[in-house]
Amino acid sequence: MKTATVDTAERGRSPLGAHIRFLMSGPHGNMIHSTVPAGMVGHACHFRTIDEYWFVLAGEGEVWRRAKDGHESVTQLVPGVCVDIPLGTAFQYRCSGPAPLVFTCTAMPPWPGDDEAVLVQGPWAPQLGPGSTPPDRE
Repeated sequence: MKTATVDTAERGRSPLGAHIRFLMSGPHGNMIHSTVPAGMVGHACHFRTIDEYWFVLAGEGEVWRRAKDGHESVTQLVPGVCVDIPLGTAFQYRCSGPAPLVFTCTAMPPWPGDDEAVLVQGPWAPQLGPGSTPPDRE
């Protein structure tokens, strides 16, 4: 059994640009706490092997998703909203409000490493802000 808090969790940076904290990890999945600063637009990508499930805790933003069949949508991210990122779905997120966008993200199976994210062209130009090193496109 494990217990974690956001305050004591190891910090990092997602390959798409968000500030993350590693909350939980197990054989079937893992969970992070993600913070997208005001004005930030992450890189667009799709995943090689995982599904993700997001639950918005604070702030305002948007996520663009393009399914394997080509269907596209933009979903408003506000507290209480859950979205999925099914395997192979291209997506991109951005913080559209004055405060950071904050959400939990659960990956299933567990996140295998930063080369999981295959960068693609999204609808918005990435804007990562200070302290960011953009990943290379594939």
